[in-house]
Amino acid sequence: MKKFIENLPKAELHLHIEGSFEPELMFKIAQRNQISIPYKSVEEIEEAYKFNCLQDFLDIYYQGAGVLTTEQDFYDLTYSYLQKCAQQNVRHTEIMFDPQTHTERGIAFETVINGISKACEDAEENLKVSSLLIMSYLRHLSEEDAFKTLEQSLPFKDKIAAVGLDSSEKGNPPSKFKNVYEASVKEGYIPVAHAGEEGPAQYVWEALDILGIKRIDHGNNALDDETLVNEIIKRDIALTVCPLSNTALQVIDDLHNHPLKKMMDLGLKVTVNSDDPAYFGGQVNKNYIEIQQALNLSKAELYQLAKNSFQYSLLNDTKKQQYLTELEVYYNTNK
Repeated sequence: MKKFIENLPKAELHLHIEGSFEPELMFKIAQRNQISIPYKSVEEIEEAYKFNCLQDFLDIYYQGAGVLTTEQDFYDLTYSYLQKCAQQNVRHTEIMFDPQTHTERGIAFETVINGISKACEDAEENLKVSSLLIMSYLRHLSEEDAFKTLEQSLPFKDKIAAVGLDSSEKGNPPSKFKNVYEASVKEGYIPVAHAGEEGPAQYVWEALDILGIKRIDHGNNALDDETLVNEIIKRDIALTVCPLSNTALQVIDDLHNHPLKKMMDLGLKVTVNSDDPAYFGGQVNKNYIEIQQALNLSKAELYQLAKNSFQYSLLNDTKKQQYLTELEVYYNTNK
């Protein structure tokens, strides 16, 4: 099973580039930029990466992001993640980035987007990994702040496929961002959003009906509402589920109790993703391997998860078909 997963062609649809920041690279960039961090070694950073809830995680996450100041930093961060994609047979990835985390501390939007997108271009050429970018609004900040970010992004529209919504979910419902989502869609961005991770099923309804999202990031708590589950199936909207993230942040207590299989059995279109792999104990293959073991998933189910990842990506139909054909050939020769 492990070998089957490792060689399985797949896409990753829920990945925060700032959350792929490995301790070694963080330490190296902090030293390069002569930025003081409260850790004397890589081991100390690794120790700090152990936390109990979303807020504890966000605190260390933003601290880590604070060492990123130049285009080269964002390039190195992104290219390092894309190299890991290539090693894991991740053929396509949709990378979320948080401009406000950087612009708030005086880093130009241009610095962030140019570093990230240049790494994506190089990885497509050198590593044969395709990618799209999702610009995420931070939900703990105001909608007015999100509008500023939208404005800053417009000269770089050709580099950004979609907008998302992340950070602290509790107390920050999707409806708070109704107007900026409307404006984003008018500019040609595809809408997606985190909903139902810590927030209730009601937040998923809001993301669907008020923001008009095309994909649900997480969505665990949608299962609390049968009508909502049926609505998601009816609208053919996929969930980007993140197993190891869910246990790290105690959204669920144990992988054996993860609702992924139940979601699939209900007819929901589920994908497996790593979310913030440097912080949550594993890249996408580790998420596949551990959820397979915990829920005893079959090769057919793993194939379905990988198929969903291409099917519900934001790629055009030609590119989707290319990857789906590759996946099918792999499955038919290895099942």
